[in-house]
Amino acid sequence: MQKIIAQAKHFARDENGITALEYGMLAALITVLIMASIASIGSTLQNVFSDIAGVI
Repeated sequence: MQKIIAQAKHFARDENGITALEYGMLAALITVLIMASIASIGSTLQNVFSDIAGVI
């Protein structure tokens, strides 16, 4: 029983998993921001090229 309690305390103090989780969340946030900006720029560029094609 003492070994299980000691392992639980060690697991609670271990911060490596927390760091990996934080990096994963940060990577997910960056991915979402990049996707949103590409979608916004893509529709804007489509409008610009449509206007140019209309003028030509």
